[in-house]
Amino acid sequence: MSQIHRPRAVLYATVLAALIGGCSQTSAPDQAQGSSATPAAAKAAAEVDIAYEEFTLPNGLRVIVHTDRKAPIVAVNLWYHVGSKDEPAGRTGFAHLFEHLMFNGSENHKGEFFEPFELVGATSMNGTTWLDRTNYFENVPTSALDMALWMESDRMGHLLGAIDQKTLDEQRGVVQNEKRQGENQPYGQADDEIYKALYPKSHPYHHSTIGSMADLNAASLDDVKQWFRTWYGPNNAVLVLAGDIDVATAKAKVAKYFGDIPATPTMKRQPVTEGAHAEATRATMTDKVPQARIYRAWSIAKYGDPDMERLQLFAQVLGGSKSSRLNKRLVFDDKLVDEVSAYVYPFELSSTLYIQADVKEGVDPAKVEAVIDEELKKLLAEGPTDTELKQAQTVFKASFVRGVERIGGFGGKADALAECAVYTGNPGCFRDSLKAIADAKAADLKGSGEKYLSRGGHTLVVLPGARQEIPEDVAATPEPMTLPPVDPKFTVTASDVDRSKGVPTTATFPELKFPEQQRATLKNGTRLILAERHDVPVVQMTYLFNGGYSADLGRKLGTSSFSMSMLDEGAGDLDALAFGDRRESLGANVSAGASLDGGTASLSALKENLEPSLQLFADMLRKPRFDQKEIDRVRATWIAGIKQEKAQPQGAALRVLPPLLYGDGHPYGIPFSGSGSEASIASLNRDDMVAFHRDWVRPEGATLIVVGDTTLAEIVPLLDKHLGDWKSEGAASAAKAVAAVERPAKPRVYLIDQPGAVQANIFAGEVVPSSADAGAVRFDIANSVLGGEFSSRLNMNLREDKHWAYGAYSFAPNAQGQRPWLAFAPVQIDRTADSLKEMQREISEYASGTVPPKPEEVAKIQATEIRGLPGSYETAAAVLGTIASNVRYGRPDDYVFKRKAEIEALTPEQVKAAAATIDPAKLTWVVVGDLSKIEKPVRALNLGEISIVDADGKPAGKK
Repeated sequence: MSQIHRPRAVLYATVLAALIGGCSQTSAPDQAQGSSATPAAAKAAAEVDIAYEEFTLPNGLRVIVHTDRKAPIVAVNLWYHVGSKDEPAGRTGFAHLFEHLMFNGSENHKGEFFEPFELVGATSMNGTTWLDRTNYFENVPTSALDMALWMESDRMGHLLGAIDQKTLDEQRGVVQNEKRQGENQPYGQADDEIYKALYPKSHPYHHSTIGSMADLNAASLDDVKQWFRTWYGPNNAVLVLAGDIDVATAKAKVAKYFGDIPATPTMKRQPVTEGAHAEATRATMTDKVPQARIYRAWSIAKYGDPDMERLQLFAQVLGGSKSSRLNKRLVFDDKLVDEVSAYVYPFELSSTLYIQADVKEGVDPAKVEAVIDEELKKLLAEGPTDTELKQAQTVFKASFVRGVERIGGFGGKADALAECAVYTGNPGCFRDSLKAIADAKAADLKGSGEKYLSRGGHTLVVLPGARQEIPEDVAATPEPMTLPPVDPKFTVTASDVDRSKGVPTTATFPELKFPEQQRATLKNGTRLILAERHDVPVVQMTYLFNGGYSADLGRKLGTSSFSMSMLDEGAGDLDALAFGDRRESLGANVSAGASLDGGTASLSALKENLEPSLQLFADMLRKPRFDQKEIDRVRATWIAGIKQEKAQPQGAALRVLPPLLYGDGHPYGIPFSGSGSEASIASLNRDDMVAFHRDWVRPEGATLIVVGDTTLAEIVPLLDKHLGDWKSEGAASAAKAVAAVERPAKPRVYLIDQPGAVQANIFAGEVVPSSADAGAVRFDIANSVLGGEFSSRLNMNLREDKHWAYGAYSFAPNAQGQRPWLAFAPVQIDRTADSLKEMQREISEYASGTVPPKPEEVAKIQATEIRGLPGSYETAAAVLGTIASNVRYGRPDDYVFKRKAEIEALTPEQVKAAAATIDPAKLTWVVVGDLSKIEKPVRALNLGEISIVDADGKPAGKK
């Protein structure tokens, strides 16, 4: 259950972008998942709040309005109070299936729901389903609010006529591939097994949100239509409008578009005859995983209950951070696990507290379980110390303060208001949560822990072995859905909207604005760029250095990533644990890392703790300890992470593909995670890291970008105080030139075996010109037509038309040298060869000009890119990321405006010429799947010379 953002490229594009530091974080529409917007946080500064007003239409639609004028956008967030818990036996997966169906057009808008939103530049648009709710959200330019409300109201009040058997079959196939995609990941079946065990079959939380294949296959057209009539009325929904809006405007517009929609019946919820079992239970299962993983789960207090808030603090103390008890004991002291965590998933009926531990190779899981038991019992018996409690409260406070910067999207202010309203009836329940967190005493945490964690619970241990097929429960025959009469208290109001005219036209759009960039030079020679943002009391900064993954050339592979990651493992007088304690006590986020072309060190500080946070940041930069015991600890975890990477189908592909594209001895011819290899990391020593830090983490020639609640007059003296006398040792290393490489003479196909896989992950790639190339923007637009958007050709073919995949996309992350262009699709295993054939056809016809970009395709991409810009810089992090990218790739300060103008001026002929950058005859294909099922049909395609390799790219069977 992963987080999603906007429908512009799927999960793996997000993964690769994060690894390389390239394209924006995006993903495919819809996931069956949960919200990260839990408003459990410590008491925030007095000025940090989510003010709101509300009203209810006569038909029962509850509307909540929050005004925030910082950007010319409105977040539209519509929550239906229906999730998988409301599904009776025989109809599992219906809520999630219907979430998909509601993206397929309505009676008055034929076609994809996304199309009008793409044309106005909507951002943060998607929909999700989880146990208790289904939600839809989008941020739109203020001038496009009428369009958004028309679209949301049309699918609420005018949907059934648009659902036919073809649409049902299509989305059923997409959902089933989403189910396969989740189960195909290592440990991918664990959550479903935990909930089956944690709750009895009679409990609404027993079955998974995505449902069973049998129930999805059995769903008839009449079934799904009756399901819609049951739950998707205005009286079972909450609409939040947040941003550039006021309550008077909201009242008029919402009444206009939603007022004439009749209420649906007020349904009785599935009865909860039994709670979670009181006796502790356990189970084991095997999977194609590199190491054992232990899950412990308890059913705890429901959403909004003060006990749940206290248990979030309890989980933070127990295993929520580096400084937590389990981490100190299992990772630092006993060295029995590579990772351990504790966290809470809040739900309406009862929440879940998890402990999760990845056991070191060769360690008996029982030994780890014994330590978990010991530490848990100790915390239950004694409660947290005052220091632990205060630190945990500060972490939650800082999280809330940062979270209220975003108005919409997944986890923004609109989400918090809707979640509170749906789960508790009180949109302002986050204030009660803040108070419960702030007022909590050690004895309260102890009491809540004893109440819920001293009984019951379920343990699942996943062991390395063959992938274990989990049989579905025997399909039940569903009872007929008989609807009660609608409550007569709900009435409708007249509307003058003529829906036969179609979607309202948006004629005007807000202008793009970007913060002024102020400059200074620090005493240490660093260039400073400041963009002021005073929306929340937070200051963010990122130091940009040279020396990313490409600097590993001539060093041990992974040196850059490993060395940068060690900077926050102790600095100055603070060892790793003390450094983590100090960071949490300040509510600061301090980190360092590397990407393809450089290194970064970042700080996010609460304004009230800016100077002490800056002191910690300066120590990390100037005085990293590189303690041998910490190197040894991190090394072991790092190597385990490489094995995890290779066990994931997309991780394996992204390790193998770049060396094939760039060749041996090239700075980019490395796994794009930058993690190195087991052998190279095993050989790294302290001297290697000290040398890397000396050569690349240097103030002269570096750029420090600051965005947030400060001024040049305030921040420069502070920076000079803590960093002004920072001097480098020796001569700086020169960044190596990234040599151009030739594409292969003919196509190549590499197969990686993943026994038992229910999907195949298909990647195709080749090199294209650098991000600094004069034609880079034109190529990006050309790529968007092919695979960069939800409605692009690859996705519409493999997902929406064939429903063989949950998503199919293409992208080209930023790079100073030649960029990698990648197309990919995770597809059902029996359609591997068919999908390869379709991808090859789509790419060939497009790149060759046989099926060139249509004017309307180009216009749609132009509209999406240009009209989405004003809403793209809502957060300080977005502004900082854009400035950093401009610095890294040598772009001018006004690049966002120059790029906008270039996109506006593009013609279909220019896009066609840019598409010809791709040579379909020189693609390198990597396919990860069960070889026994895919090898023969792939060979029959004669797509290119076939090689079978392992997850290191070596011929299979060779070491």
